Amino acid sequence: MKLLFVENEQTFLTYLTTRMVSEGFTVKATFSGEEAVLAATEENFDVAIVELELPGIDGIEVLKRLRQLQPCLPSILLTTHGNIDRALKRTKYNPFKFLTKPVDMAMLLKTIHEAHAHRLEFENQNIEFKDSPDDASNKGGMVKLLDKLCGLYGVKA
Repeated sequence: MKLLFVENEQTFLTYLTTRMVSEGFTVKATFSGEEAVLAATEENFDVAIVELELPGIDGIEVLKRLRQLQPCLPSILLTTHGNIDRALKRTKYNPFKFLTKPVDMAMLLKTIHEAHAHRLEFENQNIEFKDSPDDASNKGGMVKLLDKLCGLYGVKA
């Protein structure tokens, strides 16, 4: 599984990268939102882990740009405990999950696997829909797909 980490604290980023590589992940570590967006234009990732408070473009803007570049990329937003309410109010780009720092490694690993499973489920549903015949009876399927997408991303149609 290929992870994109966006974190401006070098020590924490180095620790996370080392830990995730030891768990068998491939990791692209970036220190800024701009660097992460550039990386997402050059290669595809399975899951992104994004710090909310970044210099330059913040984590919310990173989520927005990642969603534009890789619509199926689930993102986990890291934030300090006091910033969750602010993050919830600021984002309409619905990260897969919010985790507070200091992050519990077992919870982070579990969340990464859940986000990846979520992505695979979404992609499989999309493939099934694309493979179905394009006729009038499929309009119900389109509505169902829209409902599922809205549910997955927590938005209203």
